[in-house]
Amino acid sequence: MTRPLTVGVALRDARHRLASAGADSPGLDARLLVERALDGAGLSLHRERALKGEERDRLAALVARRARREPMSHILGVREFWSLPFKVTADTLTPRPDSETVVEAALAGGPGKRVLDLGTGTGCLLLSLLREWPEASGLGVDISAAALFVARHNARALGLEDRALFVAGDWGAALGGCFDVIVANPPYIPDGDLETLAPEVSAFEPRIALAGGGDGLDAFRALGPDLPGLLLGDGRACLEVGMGQAPRVRGILEACGMRVLGVARDLAAIERCVTAVKG
Repeated sequence: MTRPLTVGVALRDARHRLASAGADSPGLDARLLVERALDGAGLSLHRERALKGEERDRLAALVARRARREPMSHILGVREFWSLPFKVTADTLTPRPDSETVVEAALAGGPGKRVLDLGTGTGCLLLSLLREWPEASGLGVDISAAALFVARHNARALGLEDRALFVAGDWGAALGGCFDVIVANPPYIPDGDLETLAPEVSAFEPRIALAGGGDGLDAFRALGPDLPGLLLGDGRACLEVGMGQAPRVRGILEACGMRVLGVARDLAAIERCVTAVKG
């Protein structure tokens, strides 16, 4: 006869399995997975409660996925960004705290009225700014139809669908210049570094949102020439960059007729966001 599996034992077993699999935060992941298996039931008062058969099966499947290093954002289907919940799928880059630096840099320049998000993915940059700027509207562009489907879902879920439009496109091609704020988190991982990333990234996140070419800067070379024509006279662009890339991105932007105002650092003190205006 199978012994009862209590919530407390399930948490312990899941934590040990995930730690053995190399998960970065096995304790937190275990708790979130047990909560999901129990349909969100609180755990603190139920450590001795035995899991039902369907709950055990559900938990086993969830833990197996995480033990294969599938990202928690894919398993749970959601990731918090800028204190907002965003739907995430295998077709979108998982929003990360580093990218909040872009939102902060955009907000630091004062309210925008018309925002453009190039390579929008989940829509997290654009939608976060629209929540901060109630009078603003925006356009999100992505080459992936599947990503645009997710972004539109997030706009509806956050009550922003009337102020956010999402369209398919290749960076700024075929767009007109009417934006006072442009944000972007382009792919900036050098192709040769992709396989060195954590399995959660290299094996599960969309390659198109990661691979930046031989030196990681192909996307900046592609979108840079479009920026002066897309910005209003006093508009600004805030672009996320990888570690050590800010000086080279500055050079690319200056060659395209832009002037760099500054570089913002993320919480790890890494230069993460380049802000530029028309030169």
